[in-house]
Amino acid sequence: MNKTKGIIVLLITVLVLGGLGFAVGVGFGPTGTGAAKNIILGLDLAGGVSITYETADANPSAEDMSDTVYKLQKRAETYSSEAEVYQEGANHINIDIPGVSNADEVLQEMGSPGSLYFVDTSGNTVLQGTDVADAQAGSQQSQETNAVEYVVSLTLTSEGAEKFATATQENLNKQIAIIYDDEVISSPVVKAVISDGKAIIDGMDSFEEAENLASMIRIGGLSLELNELRSNVVGAKLGGQAISTSLTAGAIGIGLVAVIMIVVYLIPGLASALALAIYTLMMMLILNAFDVTLTLPGIAGIVLSIGMAVDANVIIFARIREEIAVGTS
Repeated sequence: MNKTKGIIVLLITVLVLGGLGFAVGVGFGPTGTGAAKNIILGLDLAGGVSITYETADANPSAEDMSDTVYKLQKRAETYSSEAEVYQEGANHINIDIPGVSNADEVLQEMGSPGSLYFVDTSGNTVLQGTDVADAQAGSQQSQETNAVEYVVSLTLTSEGAEKFATATQENLNKQIAIIYDDEVISSPVVKAVISDGKAIIDGMDSFEEAENLASMIRIGGLSLELNELRSNVVGAKLGGQAISTSLTAGAIGIGLVAVIMIVVYLIPGLASALALAIYTLMMMLILNAFDVTLTLPGIAGIVLSIGMAVDANVIIFARIREEIAVGTS
């Protein structure tokens, strides 16, 4: 009888370990297959670029830092929707852009914010880059042809709105050139007096062209002068190895927990092992459904939470054994 029970336990253990291995391997496979194909990987797993800036002013105002972080975030998002820009200390700004392959280009563009200004046909500077609060690419229906055209929407600061109202009134039906790093990037014609601080630049042939122009305007309107303190490129190969190693460790850990639970508690242990498999699958569904960015510490946290998930089962099963030992049915 004991031999038969041992064989049954062994078969159940093999089946559970196979199911757990399949769930973990398919769900979090380093090749991005199965349920993991839509999971967003962080910088340490997907590779990418990490840059740290230092402001020229050692004690910048909180408002200027906040404005600069916001505009750099908009610029970084043109490379990856998962890019992160955050302040570190009093005058440092960190930028992490995962999943980019053109690292050299990113470092070059993000490393030299450049200067931006608007110039009328007489050569007078009518706006500075700091007068622009935001610039976004978009599309609208052309009033002339009814076709879809790509545009850049500008939002000016209150001071910039006053300057632009005067400039558009004086330059009606004339061009105002937008100059970035001494290069003309656009020369829109003023078609009406703009007094509300919101302007539209049309004439783009594609959304990509509009997005590039919007990006240059955003980065050129930084409130602070930045100096690149350090930058590095994180290789995706290192991240792939980290995923593989972490998954191996996780699979071994889950397997050992399942074996111990089944051997020690038999059928209740089998129930807890199946619950671990369901918990792992639910974790993958959550990562997919809510577009959670998965990082190396995140994988460690998932593995740790799987181990902690069985803790309540151990306490309950041990308590049941104590009750049975004293004669409780």
